[in-house]
Amino acid sequence: MASRNASFHEGVVAGALLAPLKLGFLLILGLVGIVVVAWIVDWTFVFKVWPEGVGRLKGILAADLARALELAEWQGGVPSVVTGTANFLYGLVFGVTGIHDMGLRFAQGAALSIPDTIVRNSYLANIEAIEVAMIGTQLLGVRLATLAMMAPLVVLVYLVAAADGLTQRAIRRACGGRESASLYHRAKHLQVMLLAMGGVLVLIQPVSIDPRLVGVPVAFLVGILARLQWACYKKHL
Repeated sequence: MASRNASFHEGVVAGALLAPLKLGFLLILGLVGIVVVAWIVDWTFVFKVWPEGVGRLKGILAADLARALELAEWQGGVPSVVTGTANFLYGLVFGVTGIHDMGLRFAQGAALSIPDTIVRNSYLANIEAIEVAMIGTQLLGVRLATLAMMAPLVVLVYLVAAADGLTQRAIRRACGGRESASLYHRAKHLQVMLLAMGGVLVLIQPVSIDPRLVGVPVAFLVGILARLQWACYKKHL
């Protein structure tokens, strides 16, 4: 019995220690997936849909950046956080991998070894796609910062709606009413789906729109679902 308890305790401790690593790995994996999807969307629209090509993507980046800086100033934040996020993501993808420095070195026209010449030829053959990926990465960084600025609104609406839902639950229980576990779980899962879809829409949309046109309706719907979720909470508090 003692050995079983010790094994259980060790398993719990190991799980607690590994949980942050698992969470970090999932976040990194999710970020990589979003970056790749954003690149695919950008490549598709630049090379197949937009007559202006990469110029259209540059215009979207400029418009989103201006709007994000305006939103940061309106919230009383630091506008440099927006550009800092974009530069950080760009450096993480193209700086750490050496692609940015590689492009600068190839642009100097210095003599190269045979392996470097092969790499340069491959780089030049795909330079338009690489440029689109670079601009798209900066655009994704700007939109990530914008998404972070919308998060306080969603959290505030959720907390107010949850408090109201718990109040309605207490009133119903005092009057002999019953909770619904199915409604609770459905409302909870719908919130996750709604937030995920809204976040993906803001991050990879091929147009420049005000993020508040997405964030405010999403926050409103999350509030409705959060109120329903906690009003139907079945366990004892």
